[in-house]
Amino acid sequence: MKSKVLFVDRDGTIIVEPPVDYQVDSLEKLEFVAGAISGLKSVAELDYELVMASNQDGLGTDAFPEETFWPAHTKMLRTLAGEGVFFDDQLIDPTFPQENSPTRKPRTGMFGKYLGEGYDMAQSYVIGDRLTDVELAYNLGANAILLQPKADGERMLEGKPFASACKFVTHRWSDVAEFLRRTERRAVISRKTSETDINIELDLDGVGESNISTGLNFFDHMLWQLPHHASVALKAECKGDLEVDEHHTIEDVAIALGEAISQALGSKRGINRYGFVLPMDECRAMVLIDFGGRADFVWDVEFTREMVGDVPTEMFKHFFKSLCVAMRCNLHIEARGENNHHLIEGVFKAFARALKMAVRRDVFKYDLPSSKGVL
Repeated sequence: MKSKVLFVDRDGTIIVEPPVDYQVDSLEKLEFVAGAISGLKSVAELDYELVMASNQDGLGTDAFPEETFWPAHTKMLRTLAGEGVFFDDQLIDPTFPQENSPTRKPRTGMFGKYLGEGYDMAQSYVIGDRLTDVELAYNLGANAILLQPKADGERMLEGKPFASACKFVTHRWSDVAEFLRRTERRAVISRKTSETDINIELDLDGVGESNISTGLNFFDHMLWQLPHHASVALKAECKGDLEVDEHHTIEDVAIALGEAISQALGSKRGINRYGFVLPMDECRAMVLIDFGGRADFVWDVEFTREMVGDVPTEMFKHFFKSLCVAMRCNLHIEARGENNHHLIEGVFKAFARALKMAVRRDVFKYDLPSSKGVL
């Protein structure tokens, strides 16, 4: 999986930028932006590499000697380290604006490492207080968070050709942390083969609209149980070779959906991990789930009809087995009942409730739910 990055500006974003000379060149000038320490502590726990990126005009010249820069900079880093915030990299450009250096933000000259195949810029962010930070995000193919009061930020962005890169405007670091925690649990999966063409968009926290269209009406009806009962947002579109039969559509949707769930879980920090038994009229359905990283599947459901709606009943076992493998979880399903429609709908509802329970995140305990320390 490609790495995601948070590129964080320094002056005006982490620490207050002096209004006269714009240089933090003494310990007396070192002052943190309100909420920056707690906000960075929160986002440092997310599944991103953390990189500081800063222009420091004339650093190393007589106008800004390095010996006046490093004491305050080092003090800032030590303070953040005391709260568990460590930068994976620091990119500091010392040139003046008039030099038009390719390494000066918003140019990308010092970001070459992150433009390679190992990094996912489309899922990465630049956090800063200036339009140059938004423009940098645009040039990198990344997203931007502008740390300004909302009305001011929107006025700054108006008419700018790079404004589309800005996904969020706020002056509060707590809002930045909440935004990133929310967007972390999203996934977009596209899967195209000679048999199916599938697009899945999933948000585990239920942000956004849902829409499901697979070409199989009863299958759509079952998949709709996830938005309704797991409180997720799901867009699932599949164009499959239904002229052959239903197999490829159902199997490939399961694989893509399972990959989306696994990707959206990310580091799995803070999740409940386990999850539901529920009745549906005369039926009883039990779904046991464990996002422990190992795939084990148990199915104990007996149907008495060959078809329910336009879906062969034999395909439901195959759907959940394929889903289990793609999600990399333990999934045990048991159901009993007389009405086959109620039987499988009860299974989907129980799965949705188990999913909701297992992926729910405790915002006050952001650690891995494992005694091994790894999932």
